[in-house]
Amino acid sequence: MRALVAAGLVLVVAACSSPEPGGNAPSKAPAPQGLKVEEVAGGFQHGWDIGFLPGGSLLVTERPGGVKLVKDGQVTPVDMDLEGLQARGEGGLMGLVIHPDNQRFTVCYNTSRDVRLVTFRLDGTKATKTKDLLTGMPSNSSGRHSGCRPTLAPDGSMFVATGDIAQARNPQDRTSLGGKVLRIDPETGEGAAGNPFITSANANERRIYTYGHRNVQGVVFRPDGDQIFSSEHGPSVDDEVNLLQKGANYGWDPSEGGTKSGYDESVPMTDLQRFPDAVPAIWSSGSPTEAICQAAFWNGKLAITALKGSKLLLFTLDQAGKVQNVSVPEELNDKYGRLRAARTAPDGSLYLTTSNGTDDKLLRLSGNG
Repeated sequence: MRALVAAGLVLVVAACSSPEPGGNAPSKAPAPQGLKVEEVAGGFQHGWDIGFLPGGSLLVTERPGGVKLVKDGQVTPVDMDLEGLQARGEGGLMGLVIHPDNQRFTVCYNTSRDVRLVTFRLDGTKATKTKDLLTGMPSNSSGRHSGCRPTLAPDGSMFVATGDIAQARNPQDRTSLGGKVLRIDPETGEGAAGNPFITSANANERRIYTYGHRNVQGVVFRPDGDQIFSSEHGPSVDDEVNLLQKGANYGWDPSEGGTKSGYDESVPMTDLQRFPDAVPAIWSSGSPTEAICQAAFWNGKLAITALKGSKLLLFTLDQAGKVQNVSVPEELNDKYGRLRAARTAPDGSLYLTTSNGTDDKLLRLSGNG
């Protein structure tokens, strides 16, 4: 099982643990007691992400292309133009982040040409586009490995988790935005000051924070600390939770150094033979994978949802970000099907979405964890 690192504990979405590279498998912790799961609203189609607004309302994105406003259990479609949106396979309308002014939000979605970040201004139940924040992220016509999760950092920059679109050269190509974690200015879409390759002549390389990824589904910041964690889909083995280091390579290379024209998924998720300086995962699922998804810190734990695994994983971390143990709440162990979004609400509860395709739910988890 894999874990995301959180402020002391981690929430994960896998069933069992496997050894982390170079270390021992974290122990399995008893399932937490006294948790409460509420169904806040239903009727969604592949709820993908959640953003909280003032006054207790929130936004939910749906992969086929809808943004819904939820308030007091009532669900209202937001009137907006997602120009050129193409929903196919894993792609469509994906991540969402609310800006600090609580009036603007940025979504990430596929078109026939690219994956793009677009910022809107919300007025009641109508949203008007203000900016194409970042265009040109690679997109597969099938939607495969599209990413795409934006998250605001404590320093005000925007981190964006991207997929490699199943194109073998993208993860190691620092002129491509695929298979990366980006760090951009949320107002301009340009590389944020202090990025590892900020002096590069290539604008895409200036945006990169880490590279060598397969299909990153979540990025989360440890509260009251400077640690950043990502959750990532593996091929047939080894979903990963990674502790991100500025400028680091995470070792995914299905092109085998450019020697293969196809997409060789038999290579290691972190290929330490080809890239001795690549950063090993802090947790790997081994086999089978759980298709871990979004991560959030909740009650001092890192929570990660699982799609294929249909569960929520809770990880306990030490101060260095090493996984100590993992638990799975019975209340969210194959009870609601595939779990995708995970965001911590202002009141400290954890909101989740299911992603089963029909009548998907918005869930609220509370209790001590």
